[in-house]
Amino acid sequence: MLSRMTARYGVRVWLALATVYVVWGSTFIALAIVVRDLPPFLAMAMRHLAAGALLLAFALPRGDRSGDRIGRPQIVAALVFGSLLFVAGHGALAWAQQTLPAGVAALLIGTIPIWMVLFDRAVFGRRLQRSTYVGVAVGFAGLAFLFDPFGDGAIDRTAALVTVLSAMCWAAGSVYSRGAPLPRRPLVSAGLASVCGGTLLAGYSLLSGEVGQAQWTSEALLAVGYLVVVGSLVGFTTYVWLLRSAPISLVSTYAYVNPIVAVALAWALLGEAITLQMVVAGAAVLVSVATILRSSRTTVEPGRGLLRRRPVAVVAASEPTA
Repeated sequence: MLSRMTARYGVRVWLALATVYVVWGSTFIALAIVVRDLPPFLAMAMRHLAAGALLLAFALPRGDRSGDRIGRPQIVAALVFGSLLFVAGHGALAWAQQTLPAGVAALLIGTIPIWMVLFDRAVFGRRLQRSTYVGVAVGFAGLAFLFDPFGDGAIDRTAALVTVLSAMCWAAGSVYSRGAPLPRRPLVSAGLASVCGGTLLAGYSLLSGEVGQAQWTSEALLAVGYLVVVGSLVGFTTYVWLLRSAPISLVSTYAYVNPIVAVALAWALLGEAITLQMVVAGAAVLVSVATILRSSRTTVEPGRGLLRRRPVAVVAASEPTA
């Protein structure tokens, strides 16, 4: 079976897919290490300013320069896109991971496809299959079980809620990017959004006095470097290559494999416990995501939405991780 699957898609595709699984799953562990010593918004500002500058330096001299001109419309769009993904997305996640275990954070971020399909329905009027509604319901049941609102509060519920809001903002930014006047090439638009998001993060960090709170340990700096080089550059460029080289249905499996990888790495490297609550809630979220992704392959006529236009398949527009 494995040999037939390998022959069908090729060794390079499977190696690239494994890279995305491991790299994006491991970013939650790197982020947990970073926020031990560096304030969250300062750390994310460093990450995205560096990653965005490197992406633009690599991508701008290559390819269709006329199609990737950066003017006022592109900068405004990148500010909105970068705010949703990197400020409200990564910045809020980094803040939450100061008290929230990396494995739990990964499970909560794994709900991004759930929020995307709901935003797709509300904004673009994309009618949903019955199985999609079932998937959404199962996902919310998993979230409720993980939050355990009437229990003894095993996790920081405020941090967990902020992480869910982070996932919602990432999904909203991904949906927004479909019609936004961003540069056409993914590497250029991602680089520009990273620089814009990093600039906003840096501004907030300076105004809030985070710089004075930083402890510039080698461990934290190495973890930031890992997020820049491995998480953003290696992970995202591999993901873009996969989108052009493999079926979307195969590439989208990262959405339910990454949380599993993150939970396993958090247990192995950080000594985090894997509780029955996490297993049950995580299983519900993964079943939900798998059901939604499977249902999204079927074309359904659009209904009414805030913007009535034919939507595209539900796949995150950029890096859906820590």
